Parts: sequence; C-alpha cells; structure tokens
Amino acid sequence: MEFLHETLRVIVDIAILLFEYVGVLILILSGIRGVFQYFRRNELTRLNLAKGMAMGLEFKLGSEILRTVIVRDFQEILTVGSIILLRAALTFLIHWEIKNEEINAVEKIEGHEKN
Repeated sequence: MEFLHETLRVIVDIAILLFEYVGVLILILSGIRGVFQYFRRNELTRLNLAKGMAMGLEFKLGSEILRTVIVRDFQEILTVGSIILLRAALTFLIHWEIKNEEINAVEKIEGHEKN
C-alpha cells in the first residue's frame, strides 16, 4: 500500500510542477505581449492582458487543487486552502475586468461604426 501512496505522490508532484510552469509561462508571455501591444497603442491591450493573466491563474489554481491530494497535516490544509481562496478571488476579479473590457470594446466598435 505504501508503494501506491508513494507513486501517487510522485505523479501529483510532477503534475503540480507542470501546471505551475505552464501557468508561469503563460503569465510571462502574456506580459511580454501586453508590453508590445501597449507600445503599439492597441486598444485591446488591457483585455488581452487580463485574458492571459486569467489563463495563467487557472493553471496555478489547478496546481494548488492537486496539492490538496498530498497534504498530510492540518496546517498544510489551511495554507493550501488560503492560497486557493486567494487565487480564486483573483481569478474572479480578472474575469469581472474582462467582462467590463469586452463591453467597452463593443461600445467603442459600435461608436466607430455610427461615425
């Protein structure tokens, strides 16, 4: 039985690292893309950056959820739970920002079409 626990721990550790790296990579690439769009005066820079941040945070949140599989004591549960709540709140706020930016973008497009 111990072999199965250890195998699960190794698989989850690898998956956590993979999700963390993918999340960080997405955040970095979105940031670089955002800088280029900002200097090109792209009106959708904020929207695109927020979407990239949301996607990166989704991967980071996934890694924290996986981390709950291998948690051993109550203090670790509290720490992981706090991180999950914080990242979920950030994701919610970013999705709210995306929704508002999409509404603003549609209004700008409709405004240009009327002129």
